[in-house]
Amino acid sequence: MLSCQKELFSLNGEATYINCAYMSPLLKSVEKAGVKGIEGKRNPISVTPDDFFKNTELLRAEYSKLINSDDPKRSVVIPSVSYGISTAAKNIKVKVGQKIIVLAEQFPSNYYPWKRLCDENGAQLVVVNAPKSTDRGQAWNEAILNSIDGSTAAVAMAHVHWADGTKFDLEAIRKKTNEVGALLIIDGTQSIGALPFDVQKIKPDALICAGYKWLLGPYSIGLGYFGEAFDNGVPLEENWINRFESENFAGLVNYNDDYQHGALRYEVGEHSNFILVPMLLESIRQINQWGVENIQEYCKQLFAEANTALMNHGYTIESEKYRGHHLFGIRSADTSRMEKLKVKLSENKISVSVRGDAIRVSPHLYNDSNDVQKFVDILTSI
Repeated sequence: MLSCQKELFSLNGEATYINCAYMSPLLKSVEKAGVKGIEGKRNPISVTPDDFFKNTELLRAEYSKLINSDDPKRSVVIPSVSYGISTAAKNIKVKVGQKIIVLAEQFPSNYYPWKRLCDENGAQLVVVNAPKSTDRGQAWNEAILNSIDGSTAAVAMAHVHWADGTKFDLEAIRKKTNEVGALLIIDGTQSIGALPFDVQKIKPDALICAGYKWLLGPYSIGLGYFGEAFDNGVPLEENWINRFESENFAGLVNYNDDYQHGALRYEVGEHSNFILVPMLLESIRQINQWGVENIQEYCKQLFAEANTALMNHGYTIESEKYRGHHLFGIRSADTSRMEKLKVKLSENKISVSVRGDAIRVSPHLYNDSNDVQKFVDILTSI
């Protein structure tokens, strides 16, 4: 099993950061890649036409390893989840009588584009709520499957819920969407990089992921995977670099109606970003070196005893089958207790997030048993 990797990060030693789902810290190597990119812009004579393409090709290849895609040209650089989701929504046709399924309280960037699409076309946006059940994760998965029928145009959801880490059975959901001819659009922001995901097994029609959380990259860059259903779509913007043979700078004014191969038509303009791309490339290289399975196992072992202790003190945590080990929610039926905890955690400089009625805990390789014990001591003291 992996050991703690705290020395590879520049975290403040006075605080306890168990909050990667909010925003990851940067690896020292990623910081260096960003500084090198800034230094390169100081003297642009060193930037060649090849540099507009080289690092993005390397980034697509490295990301493809991470999600087990055999075609790097299906992965594209995007600035945000909303950009990727809006790209998918722009290229889905729905009509009156059809529906698009989303989950209750899923992240707004994976809600608003679908609401607009339904509103403009007279379709129905169906929100699947989390059942009030002792077997919450299982019941929620069953409710999603039961909601998918012949009128479903698309299901747009996350691999794990951003608020509490509830994990969804994407293989079963993909099977059901295939049976009824519906698309499956996945927001992988809170899973890709920490929870194994296999594109060849799940076969999503689109997989959209921000870079600044579990990919350990900088803000304002992400990656989107688009399957064959989007091969002939229309991008959000028409930029020069996504056109066929854009590598030939001397011929750019010979306008070309064709796009680059695969899904590259969907990349954001100026996706060559000489600062952010090398940073994200470096962070994904490191994740691939560690192995996503190993990251998930480290988080599991880190909190194994702690979660048992918390449940013995009256807290509720979803069963392991229906949650991630890198991201999970801790609940208490006593709302006054939760209010006290928020104050106490802040006073002791322990960074976690409160989302809805859950304390959202999201550890990574920079956390160790001391971090966990500090956290548990606070929760068991109230």
